[in-house]
Amino acid sequence: MTRFAGFLFAGAACALGLAAPALAQQKAPLSILRVIDADNYDPIRSTATAAAEVMYMLADTLVSVDFDMKTIKPGLAESWTVSPDGKTYTFKIRQDVKFCDGRPMTIDDVVYSLKRWTDPANKSPTAFRGGPVKEVRAEGDSLIYELKEPYSDLLFQLALSFSSIVDRNTVEKLGANFGVQGFNGTGPYCWVKWTPRQELVLKKNPAYAWGPPIYKDPKPQVEDIVWKVIPESNTLMAAIQAKQADVTYYMPYIALDTMQRIPGMTVQQQKNYIYDVFMGFKVDKPVVKDKVIREAANMAVDKEAIAKAIYFGKGQTLPSLLNPAVVDYDAASAKAMPKYDQKAAAKLLEDAGWKMGADGIREKDGEKASFTVYGIRNADNPRISEAMQADLRKVGIDMKIQLWDATVAWGKLATQEFDAFLMSYPYVTATEALSLYFRSQQAPTPNRMNWKNEQTDTLLREAATATDGAKRKQAIDAVQMQLTDANVWVPLASQPLWLVAGDRVEGARAHGIYGAGLYKGLDIRLKR
Repeated sequence: MTRFAGFLFAGAACALGLAAPALAQQKAPLSILRVIDADNYDPIRSTATAAAEVMYMLADTLVSVDFDMKTIKPGLAESWTVSPDGKTYTFKIRQDVKFCDGRPMTIDDVVYSLKRWTDPANKSPTAFRGGPVKEVRAEGDSLIYELKEPYSDLLFQLALSFSSIVDRNTVEKLGANFGVQGFNGTGPYCWVKWTPRQELVLKKNPAYAWGPPIYKDPKPQVEDIVWKVIPESNTLMAAIQAKQADVTYYMPYIALDTMQRIPGMTVQQQKNYIYDVFMGFKVDKPVVKDKVIREAANMAVDKEAIAKAIYFGKGQTLPSLLNPAVVDYDAASAKAMPKYDQKAAAKLLEDAGWKMGADGIREKDGEKASFTVYGIRNADNPRISEAMQADLRKVGIDMKIQLWDATVAWGKLATQEFDAFLMSYPYVTATEALSLYFRSQQAPTPNRMNWKNEQTDTLLREAATATDGAKRKQAIDAVQMQLTDANVWVPLASQPLWLVAGDRVEGARAHGIYGAGLYKGLDIRLKR
């Protein structure tokens, strides 16, 4: 999720076309500002966080995740049981749910939606998250989700927006335009109109009364919502400051202190938010295949200084491969992570035969200590990569930077042209994160490191198929320690989530699952 930094410019919101203060007195729609739009709003077709943050308002999932990002709570499923062998999940489905068009949701809708997501024929980029599905079927009013083998992450994955329950009739009517020209879900808000790259208008689902128990009120209290795209950071800041918009969690970090000083403005952080930034190495490429180079890079980069510079004191460094808030985080691996020490990094390189050249770049066996990093050109990556480049140069490592616009970057990141890459991503469990990036079968992407290790694969499989929490943690802890020792990544920072709300908003609370700062949008009320 990209954040923006800049300076406040008074009056910059005039061209927004947002609700003026006079209209706000007439209960104008809740105006939520963000910096980017999604490509579409079909839950099985988009992996964008910009899609997820709206999808949670448009649709529901079987289960929900509490604000601690660790506890699974009911959703469309009132309760569930798991067979002793961990292969069969039985969900008791609520009977009081209605789609936005007023049609009651049935067990057949749930079966249809989950099959649509996990069916290989539909080529959903997130189908793997549904696990090794054997069969999804109905038995009376219960959903049977049967697996070929145990899958310990299933409940967490069923809480993600990709598994949202949708109306089959609307899907078949709109075809490829489902989530583009219209949508019909069971969420607290209903699709009204989407103008790509500008705004998405929602209205309250009048029947909705089945919100997750993490909220005080299961019913939506706001009549209308407008998700408005404001890519220019100064305009976004000025709109919130001038009370021409209500809520954002894309506020530039440099502006947070200013916002906190404005009377009536609420500024809050979700400390359990997980959206991490790292640099990964292709371990089979020249220079970076040397573990000494990778370890020295981890020691040479001043991660704390980078986090302070990028997030203006509002974020934190990443102490290990994974976020401390994640399920099955291994504290021992964090202690084993190389600490910032440029003198020690230089000595490590020197002792390994990487001798300093006349140009300030180390060399060994005729090969320069030089590598190229690829990444997406956003507000943060230029400054992150330049700071890393300067730190590495101090110990004799030359890092060349190539950043690409997002329209080009994903294609470039699927190639073998680069030696290292910058990435940021959300996740909910340690097993999910490491399975996504480190299983051999995930190469060449998203396993862009080309890390192919039999022990890693075995441990990840043990964690994924464990039916006992302690055994799962033991296996995934071992993976974290193995990868920490190999220095495959340079963990950099954990992107913070700060929710800013204006003085007519009450009850807003930052959540953050898969980047969705407002999650279901419940408990929010407008004073005027």
